[in-house]
Amino acid sequence: MNDLALLLTPEGRALLDEVRDTEPARELAVATRLRRDHPAELVSAALGQARLRQRAVAKFGPEDAGRMFFTPNGVEQSTRASVAAYRARRLTELGVTSVADLCCGIGGDAIALARAGIRVLAVDRDPLTAAAARANAEALGLAELIEVREADVTEVDTAGYDAVFADPARRGGRGRVFDPEAYSPPLSWAVEAARRAPRAALKIAPGIPHEIVPPEAEAEWISDGGDVKEAVLWFGTGAPGTVRATLLPGPRTLLGRGLPDPAVRPVGRYLYEPDGAVIRAHLVAEVAEEVGGGLLDATIAYVTADEPRSTPYATGYEITDHLPFNVKRLKALLRERGVGTLTVKKRGSAVEPEELRRKVRPQGPNAATVFLTRVAGAPAMLIGQPLG
Repeated sequence: MNDLALLLTPEGRALLDEVRDTEPARELAVATRLRRDHPAELVSAALGQARLRQRAVAKFGPEDAGRMFFTPNGVEQSTRASVAAYRARRLTELGVTSVADLCCGIGGDAIALARAGIRVLAVDRDPLTAAAARANAEALGLAELIEVREADVTEVDTAGYDAVFADPARRGGRGRVFDPEAYSPPLSWAVEAARRAPRAALKIAPGIPHEIVPPEAEAEWISDGGDVKEAVLWFGTGAPGTVRATLLPGPRTLLGRGLPDPAVRPVGRYLYEPDGAVIRAHLVAEVAEEVGGGLLDATIAYVTADEPRSTPYATGYEITDHLPFNVKRLKALLRERGVGTLTVKKRGSAVEPEELRRKVRPQGPNAATVFLTRVAGAPAMLIGQPLG
């Protein structure tokens, strides 16, 4: 709290501007120089905040990250701005004009909601986190739309709001928490809060078991740039039981149609690697239907087909070779074709990509992708190139 209070003073803000581009290797020299004219505590706080802002650029972009205030946990746990903006758009499309943002953290979701024109009550019980959220609302000119309250979310009355958004903490003293009932607050509490609201969105870990999704909820898995970021349980959308995978940027959304698992078939000329959100949403069958393919193996999410078909929900490759797993054969084949740039992908294989690269030592001007996987239960290597 003291560090943040110092940084919000005119002297602190000026110092933050001065150190914003400080490289880690220069921190000691910069700190030594600045301590001649500024309190040591303030210099340390400014340099620490500069490091956090640099880390936050990946989530918030350089403009916002350069003005916001972060805690270490806030940088780690906050929602990527593109994902938060997408979720805010969905809420506005549902007619939501006010949201109770429970477990708001440093305010990333509240910022996206306010920028979508939604009035926000942002609640967090940690004093420093709430103070950072308040400072961020002010720094980005959104204080009129965002009310920050330091409180226990389980004691907040949300009756006056169109929707509830909850992002329970999924980290504890020992790191990431995988049991939804070990979230803080527990997922069961968040679900009950959602059921009491006209509409709700609960941000949860993408690894949540499908069987614990409430029947009245819509479940959505979201990826950004190919990386799975989160799952969301939606309430009050009018589509209970719907499963969807949404890919950003775009957005592009694949809706589940309740298809049976695809059949296992022989390796075709083309391989399709579904996006991680598609896999987490259990919608590989929908992708297989789109490309007219089947599975390489009943337990592996690789789709094989005989024709090249474009789909935003999977990356396609043309397969040139299908071999039983054998490092010596792979090394000889890559040497013969002059492959120096080797991309290694794996599913269902214990071999680590870096280990394989060390063993085959690719050299040459050409590039290839090798898939380490199983075909009908047997270890296999598939070699190919991405479709143009």
